[in-house]
Amino acid sequence: MLNIHAVPLAIPENANIILGQSHFIKTVDDLFEAMVNSAPGIKFGVAFNEASGPCLTRSEGTDPAMRQAAIEMATAVGAGHFFAIAMRDSFPINVLKSVQATYEVCNIFCATANPVQVIVAESEQGRGVLGVIDGSQPKGVETEADIEQRRSFLKMIGYKR
Repeated sequence: MLNIHAVPLAIPENANIILGQSHFIKTVDDLFEAMVNSAPGIKFGVAFNEASGPCLTRSEGTDPAMRQAAIEMATAVGAGHFFAIAMRDSFPINVLKSVQATYEVCNIFCATANPVQVIVAESEQGRGVLGVIDGSQPKGVETEADIEQRRSFLKMIGYKR
């Protein structure tokens, strides 16, 4: 018997998240190092669900609220080898390559501030992530005015000159 669930995640206000799959208890420590080495002073929390042994949700972080948010996301999904990172005062673009390069990381499902639902399959053995629904579906194709607005926004936040 296989059941499929859409698990909505609560993303804290003004926060971004990264969701992924990894394979080893050392994940939480290595993701901590990847985050602080990529963006000094970053406020974040990371949580990782073990898939064997005591099967605990392990966590680290620099900010208690972000750490708690990561724990809540990881436990809501409830899949083994799943990790959640919650961050504030930084964007996934600042840390994503370091997270992806972490030896234990197998897959990144999303990096976003949008509303997210994690699609979870559940069997008698446990849970696994099939994918995510990240934000809303497209409502149209951008116009010239939309292009200018996008470029202005990127300039405003420092990603374009």
